[in-house]
Formats: sequence, structure tokens, C-alpha cells
Amino acid sequence: MKISFLQQMYKDVLVGIPLAKESHHYTSLLNLCIEQSPERDESCNWMHLPSTNGGIRSHEDTDMSDVVVPETDDISNSFANMNSSFCPREVMLLQLTLIKMMVAKAGSQEIELSVRQKYCEIFVPLLKEAKIDSKLICLLGSSDQLLSHMASKSLASLVYFQLKEENALNVTWLTFSLKTLSGFPVNTQVAECLWTLTTVIKDILKDEVLPKAGILTKLLAPLDAVLEGFYSSILFHHFDSHHYTSPYSEAANNLISFIDLLEALLASRIELELPLRCQRVLFLKVSYVLNLISSSVHYLIKKKFIILLKKCVLYKSREDAKCGSLFLQTPSLYEDMLALSNSVLQVVNLPWLTQIPLREKASYFGGSEAAPGDDTPGGSDQTVLRALSLVVLKALEFKFQNSATEAEIKGEFQSSMSQLLIFWRNHRKSSPQSHPVVHHCEWLSLIFIEQDDDMWEAAKALLLIYLKFDRLRHDAADNLSQKEEETWNFCTHASGYNPHCIFLFFLEKIAFDSTVLLDFLISSETCFLEYLVRYLKLLRKDWHQFVDVCNHFDTKHGIFQPISSVKPPHQEEQSCMSDESLQNACCEPEPQTPMSLAASHNYLVFTGEQGDNEVAESNQSNSLICNDSTSLLGSLQSLVSYDSSEDSELESDGKECLVNTKQVPFNNEGETGIRATGCSYTDHKLNTLKSEVLPLKQKGSNTSSCSTCTASSDSIVPRRIMLCKSTKCLEELQKAISRLQRRNLFPYNPSALLKLLSHIEKISENVNPQ
Repeated sequence: MKISFLQQMYKDVLVGIPLAKESHHYTSLLNLCIEQSPERDESCNWMHLPSTNGGIRSHEDTDMSDVVVPETDDISNSFANMNSSFCPREVMLLQLTLIKMMVAKAGSQEIELSVRQKYCEIFVPLLKEAKIDSKLICLLGSSDQLLSHMASKSLASLVYFQLKEENALNVTWLTFSLKTLSGFPVNTQVAECLWTLTTVIKDILKDEVLPKAGILTKLLAPLDAVLEGFYSSILFHHFDSHHYTSPYSEAANNLISFIDLLEALLASRIELELPLRCQRVLFLKVSYVLNLISSSVHYLIKKKFIILLKKCVLYKSREDAKCGSLFLQTPSLYEDMLALSNSVLQVVNLPWLTQIPLREKASYFGGSEAAPGDDTPGGSDQTVLRALSLVVLKALEFKFQNSATEAEIKGEFQSSMSQLLIFWRNHRKSSPQSHPVVHHCEWLSLIFIEQDDDMWEAAKALLLIYLKFDRLRHDAADNLSQKEEETWNFCTHASGYNPHCIFLFFLEKIAFDSTVLLDFLISSETCFLEYLVRYLKLLRKDWHQFVDVCNHFDTKHGIFQPISSVKPPHQEEQSCMSDESLQNACCEPEPQTPMSLAASHNYLVFTGEQGDNEVAESNQSNSLICNDSTSLLGSLQSLVSYDSSEDSELESDGKECLVNTKQVPFNNEGETGIRATGCSYTDHKLNTLKSEVLPLKQKGSNTSSCSTCTASSDSIVPRRIMLCKSTKCLEELQKAISRLQRRNLFPYNPSALLKLLSHIEKISENVNPQ
């Protein structure tokens, strides 16, 4: 019986046993029992499958009434005699599974050459004589979804097999694809065609031996113009129709299948020196996608398109990835990224972001409802929130890198960042333990803290924007006045992109654990190395600004005042951002407080009482020393033990630290870290510290050591705490890298990074922070 032969064949193929019988025998076993009308052979509108009761099941257009009885060979006639527990549908599924398995094994180097040659001998007559490709195309339109899906997989395997083994494109499949895609939207059954093409592309990309460039060109060049036209046809719709509100409708299925194809085309682009139009169309006509995202289409479709856009903005050509260049070397990619960035920023400056409703319910395994007893409040979809935010930030970065003057981008940047800040505030993931956001620069770590690769891409984008802005300012004027510098600093905080603030907020979130930074440096999944090197270079020449920001972090533990209540001494006009628009992000600063922080009405600025803001470095000043063995800055439980008993360096165990006798909290409770750490700086631990006040040895003495700090004689407020913690974290990182390098355990040469870290350490020790 045929089923027994198929079962034995399946077992032999599964374990790789050579097939003993003639190739024609196995070709007959794999030949599908499908018949189509001769005059409708191309469209396959008539398809006949053996039914479970021995009759014929017809799948045809409504205007067709004739029934064509299939003709079968001798082995196919055994359907009537096979075991009743196996229906024809299951036999056909087994045949499709075998075809896919054999194609995979025919290309595997782990299988014996003789076995692979046997498989190839079976496929040649199966394609040329049995015309299995035509039968699989007919199966694509089956109402049986499993049969249709398996037929798509098998057809893709055979198309891939011919491309690889014969360097030829299956003409039957190509004709079907051209007719199906060009016939849309009159012919709406396109999902199966899209599935097949997507699978072929993915199979080619997974092949480690195949010369991908030539094969992809042979596959996509004949479809190039049709795919570009199909892009416009399927996305140039009014998506308010009810057909798109359900993910299970045919229209939604077509869109989802097309998104998968666009993703495969994007991934394949890196293999071609000159990409085809179908690989560029998403960049050049991204406005279609942006309009769809703000429409009433089902949320799943929006989410998939947003994730696809994120992949677009993170895309790099092979040449750019190898050289690590910020500027795109490939002309076509440069042009495409510029077009995408312009389109994204154009809609962001409209109320586009506010028109995207992020789903308010979290997704749960098996459904969208919470399990019984789970009363956790659902927030906005943080994955989509991060993806959208990264799309906007990377678009701004690219636009900045291609701007020659500050005036070209300044207004657009401020407007885009204003919209983004509003978007973040409206969709912030809240929890009972979270504290109010008092600084715009904190948003980055709050939004991206749960996705480290996205966070460092976002942080790098803002850092590059800051560096380009700074360079353009100095190019425009050789000597900037103090007022211009203060205004510049003020605006970097108001728009939430001050690099020192962003870095310090992140260190707070991870409790200043250097092993977390080390994990990022070792990992190949983030761009943290590139970010850190660029930031340390900035820190080396911008140390005084870093110290100022650290001081403001210390004063934030004093009294918070709304920005509206802070009056400049000279009553200068300030145009601060409002809750509604935040349009004028660049405000006039307070002359006496260069690092004033702008905000909306609900936005708070770091400020303390008059006496708290003065740094006393005289005989009247006091030095606070903590000598409690249970210090707050005790050794954090590291993710990995990077030192050994025979070769370890002395590291601070936290026995000496800065404390505040007023026991002011650090506002670190409830923050979510990227990695789990052994402890965090909490109010409770601060309250358990014992401290004593000792006089300063001499007037004007200054140190960045974590064992001392200066404080006001009027009101004891912690000073230099943030500076000490951050520099200590970098010092510990430097020691850990050095240990790993000495043992040849670091994955790359960190000499340049160590040189920068060493330079920062010397600056922190020798340069007067004031």
C-alpha cells in the first residue's frame, strides 16, 4: 500500500538511510493526486482532491460546475486499499512533509554525497514529468489551511532547490507569481503567493555556501517591477474598512503576509551591491506605511509595521557595518535613509504620534486577558513605544548628520523632541513604586531600560546629535559668550538630550554597578562600546559640565520647585515648553544657574535652598566620612565573578562612602534595572548609616575620593555624591577590563577604551571640579 511505502520512506529519510529502490518508484510515491482542468491549467481554479469517503472533493470558482475526475497511476490507486485510519488528506500532508525534508537534506553537507544525489535524481522527474510545481500551486488555493500552508512550504523548497542545484528559476512558479501580484486588487488571494516568495528568500539567506548575490538577483529581478507596483496597490487603500479590523480577515492576512515579505526583502538587501527597487520601495515610499499606522487598521498590523520601521532605521550595508562608519557609504542607502528620515520627521511634527493608540492591555500567554488573581494594571505597549521612539530618534540623527548648519535642523529638532516628550509622558509605564519624572533627560532610561540594545541605540543617537550641534555652534562662532553657553546647556536639558544627564540617570538605574557596564561591553548585541567610547571622548574635554550636572543631581535631593516658580534674577523673558505643545524648547537660562532645567507646568527643576547651592570649601566646611562596616555602598552582588584568588586588585568594598546626615533619599526605589543587582541605594539603607563629621584639614582642600565631600554649613546636604559614585563606577570598570585583558579573557582588544578610562580617572583625581 502507498501509505506503508511512504511511512518507510519517511523513516529512511529522517535517519539518512540510503533509499534502496529506483528513483522512479519514489517519484511516484511523492506525486500528488491532484488533477486540474487542462484549459485552466495556469490559474488552477479547478482542483480535485480525494475525499475521505473515496469520492472526489472539488474546490472551484462559483461559475464552474463541471467536475473532472482525476486520473491516477497504479500506485495512486492504492488510496482505495489503504488503512482506513489514514485519510487522503493525511497522505498528502505526509507527501508534502517528505518533499520539504528531502530538499533540506539534499543541500546539507552532513548527509552522504550518494544520498544527496539520490534525492536530486528523484526531484528531476518529479518536476519535469509529474509537474509537481503546478499541483502545489493548485494546493495553495485550498480551503484547507494546513494543506495550503504545507504546499507553500514545499513549493518554496522546490523553487529554492532549482535555484541552487540548476541555477534556474522555476518558470511555472514565476508565471503564477507575476499573474497573482499584478492582478491585485481584483484578485485578492495573494497571501499564499507572498508566503512562498518570503520562504524562498529566507532559505537563500540561511544558506552559508550559496553565492547569495547572484541567486537573489535571478529570483527578484523578474519580479522587481511587479513587487513595486504591488506595494503601492496594497498600501494605497482606505483602511477604515471593517475588513482590516480583524486579523483573521483575508485583507488583514494579505497585509501581514506582505509585511513578512518586506522584512525578508530588507534582510536580503545587504547581499546586493546595487539593491533592486523592490528592496528600496519601503524607504522611498514610507509615507504609505506611516498613513496606515495612524489608520483604524488592526493593532497587530500596526505593530508589525512599526517593528519593521525600526529595523529600517537600524539597517546598515555590509560596507558600513564592516568599517563602523556613521555616514552611509552606499549611495542608494544614503538616499533611502534620507527619504525615510524626512518622511518620518514630517509626520512627527504633525500630531501623528498622538494618533497612534498604543494598546492598553498587556499581552498574556494564550490570550489578552490577565490570569485570575492578577490585578497588575496594564499599561501601554512598551515594545511599540520603544520602537516608535527609536524610529524618531534615528531619523533625527540621520537628518542631523546631513545638515550643514545649525539653522537647518534646530527648529525641526526642537519640535520633534517636544512631540516625543509628550508622547513619552502620555504612555509612561507607571507603577506604585515609580517616582515622578522631574527631568526630561530621565525619559530615555525610563522608556528604554527594559530593552538594552534599543536603549544604547537611542542614547547613541542623542549623543551624536549633541556632538553635531556643538560642532555647528563652534563653527558658526569662534568664541561663544557665557550667556550663549548657558542658553545651550539650558536647551540640551529642556529637550532631554544632555549626554551627561542621560549617562548619570542610567547609572542610577543600575545602582552604579560596573559589572552591568562590563556585560554590555562584552555583549555583541548592543552598540554600547561605540556609545561609551564617544561619550568618554566628550567627557574628557567637557569635564566641568559633567561636574556641574553631578552637582545638580545632588541638589535634587533638596527642595523641588516647579519651574514656573523659579524667577531669573534679571527677570529675563523665558519661553518654556507647555504641556500642550512644548514647542519652544530653547529657553533663556538663569544667569546664576547655568544648568537650569526647563519643563512643562508639571516639570520640576533641581533646586535647593539658598544655602544648599553654595559650596563651602573653607575651614567652616565639614567633611562627611562613613566608617560603618555595613555601608550603603557595600559590594554589589555581581552578575559574574571577574576576579580570582591569585590575581585580583584591591577594590573598594563600600566601607567608605558619602552620606547625608539629613538622610535625604536617593529616589532609587522601585526603579527597574537592566540586570539584577545585589542591592540598591534605598532610603532604608541610608537611614541605617552611621556618620561622623570631621573638620576639613585645610582651606581649599579638594578631592574626588568617595570618602569625603563638602557640604554647606547652613544646611547639611550631600555634595559630590553623584560625582564620586559615577567616577568610582568607571574606575571599577577599568579594573575589571584590565583583569580580563591580562588573562586573555576579553573578547577584543580594549586598549583604546582603557586609555580613555585611565584618562578620565586622572582627570577626576587631579582636576579641581570646581
